[in-house]
Amino acid sequence: MERRPALLVLDLINELVHPDGKYAADGYCEQVARRGVLERAGTAIARARTAGVPVIYVVVGFSPGYADWPASSELFASARDGDRVVLGTWGTRVHDALKPAGDEPVVEKRRISPFFGTHLDGLLRNLRVNTLLLTGVTTELVVLSTARDGHDRDYRVEVLEDATATDSQETHEAALKVIARTAKVSTVEQALPA
Repeated sequence: MERRPALLVLDLINELVHPDGKYAADGYCEQVARRGVLERAGTAIARARTAGVPVIYVVVGFSPGYADWPASSELFASARDGDRVVLGTWGTRVHDALKPAGDEPVVEKRRISPFFGTHLDGLLRNLRVNTLLLTGVTTELVVLSTARDGHDRDYRVEVLEDATATDSQETHEAALKVIARTAKVSTVEQALPA
């Protein structure tokens, strides 16, 4: 089967990866900087664009007032309590180093998985994509969830481990071990060679 990939840029938003983001102190920004994730994701985006590979951005957030916020989620409790990840604000915009081009889709999600309650699957199928290349934060949440959900939707999945991160190297590595059960773990260079 011919490989028809799309590059998914997952939650590389200001709230998580910018030093002024409200989650910056939780370790995400430090790990992203230490691992060079913004630079590598930028390389992946540039190479995908050059090769004609669709680039799709995914951002997590909630409507102002949090009507679509999952009240039962302990994970998202800090979002509402801290007035975080409100769609349409600076916090939920993709980091300036990775800005979407005018014609690149941005999928808004309100849960961990970018497939839950969004048009992502339809978009990928319309583009005739059969392989997902994943970059972003956080490895144990959105990256893992996308890898599993993509697998169960019959996509080939490849996680670009050098363009992903979470709040600690230990958690990142543990997540990659789990991810490797349903997805290929590779690098930007392997997935999108120059």
